[in-house]
Amino acid sequence: MRFIILGSILSLILSNNFLFAKNAIAFDYGQSKDDIDIYRIALQQDFDTRWFETDFGYLSGYCELSLNYWRASNKDTNLGVAFSPVFAYYLNTSGNYTPYIEGGIGASLFLKTHIDRRDLSSAYLFEDRIGVGVLTDDWNIEARYMHYSNADIVQPNEGIDIFIFSIGKRF
Repeated sequence: MRFIILGSILSLILSNNFLFAKNAIAFDYGQSKDDIDIYRIALQQDFDTRWFETDFGYLSGYCELSLNYWRASNKDTNLGVAFSPVFAYYLNTSGNYTPYIEGGIGASLFLKTHIDRRDLSSAYLFEDRIGVGVLTDDWNIEARYMHYSNADIVQPNEGIDIFIFSIGKRF
């Protein structure tokens, strides 16, 4: 049933022209402190709005839809989708690159409630992130910390912490 829900969410978002706006596709790899490998493919749609714009920089961001594959050292796996609004502060520079810092909180849905010995207790998890990156006209390179947990809605709440690197192609 969860697989059907995951597929339905992905199809709904893709059918609403998510792919045909100002976007990027990103490929991520990370690892948790207990050696769970994290692979993500993400579609990102920029906000078309700038807030608090100054000579120093501006606040904006993007929405991200991702497919997540987790693989533990014991070969246990989990698959999920996530959707997150992400706010970023972009610094104005005189070069062809724009450094930024970001943060966001989103929601995710996974097929299983566990991975390896970690009991997440819920297939529905919050996806929290903070990161730094560099944006060019064509590329986005980023390092971030991500945390998945159910925010103590269900016990136990053995969340997972991930350090992850991302490279994205803008189109």
